[in-house]
Amino acid sequence: MAKVVTFGEIMLRLAPPGYTRFIQAEQFNATFGGGEANVAVSLANFGVETDFVTKLPKNELGQAAINSLRRFVVGTGKIARGGSRIGIYFLEKGASQRPSKVIYDRAGSAIATADASDFDWDKILEGAEWFHFTGITPALGKNVAAICEKALICAKQKGITVSCDLNYRKNLWTREQARATMTELMKYVDVCISNEEDASDVFGIVASDTDIIGGKLSHEGYKSVAKQLMDKFGFKKVAITLRGSISASENNWAGMLYDGNDYYFSRNYLIKIVDRVGGGDSFGAGLIYSLLNGFDMQKAIEFAVAASCLKHTIEGDFNMVSVEEVNRLAGGDASGRVQR
Repeated sequence: MAKVVTFGEIMLRLAPPGYTRFIQAEQFNATFGGGEANVAVSLANFGVETDFVTKLPKNELGQAAINSLRRFVVGTGKIARGGSRIGIYFLEKGASQRPSKVIYDRAGSAIATADASDFDWDKILEGAEWFHFTGITPALGKNVAAICEKALICAKQKGITVSCDLNYRKNLWTREQARATMTELMKYVDVCISNEEDASDVFGIVASDTDIIGGKLSHEGYKSVAKQLMDKFGFKKVAITLRGSISASENNWAGMLYDGNDYYFSRNYLIKIVDRVGGGDSFGAGLIYSLLNGFDMQKAIEFAVAASCLKHTIEGDFNMVSVEEVNRLAGGDASGRVQR
């Protein structure tokens, strides 16, 4: 099986128990997560050799984050140690018509203050076949964007496939900053992963006849978004997640994959959400796994969407499911009947 390297920030996640609000909280459950770390864990659970690269403080919290990855056999030997703190995010889980809320406390984190000398990309990427990052990572600062570009240049020199999930975060940078930086980085990307909001926020590419608040999605609009992205940047493939938000507790969930010739749409799932954080990351991991294994385009998008559908039923950032479980759902068994 091919080796995958992901690069980004892993954070300490603090969430009030269940569906209690921040202002009600008397305690917080502590776990870890972050876009590229979530992808690494999913892939490791699928049996893929995976390294996660970041920088973490050399203290007990940094070690706890590393241990959370080692639990799932994610490679952590390339993680740089140093800096003064780990990034934190607070999550209040929404329900019904009350949306989830996230508060970040990540300024000055170890990875946000990292230097290019912290990472020897020639060694880090040795033997890798796939490199993955998200738009969150270059948003952490100009220094991190520069580090990311060095990784991408090295990856392309080595003939490594590169994927990027656009993942725009308005709390980290402006649309103008995102567009300027991500436009430069896209020339190294082979597989672009996005949703309708990210494509609009980062590149001004809008899905026509779509109302994300009202849950109305247009297949033709998404075809146009995928084609515009590919025409603009020359991607080999564009994948788009299709989320119809009925409420915080219930979503329609599907996906589309475009290879420059044809558009492939997955089946739609009506999800009763347990935890939607990491849903997009689990989709990306499912897609990477599918493409690494040579799945045809229809099977690839079905696997990616099914993997992500299951993630929405699991507490925490990480998608703790097996290939067999994903294949069962992708094959049509959505009954949820007890397995024994």
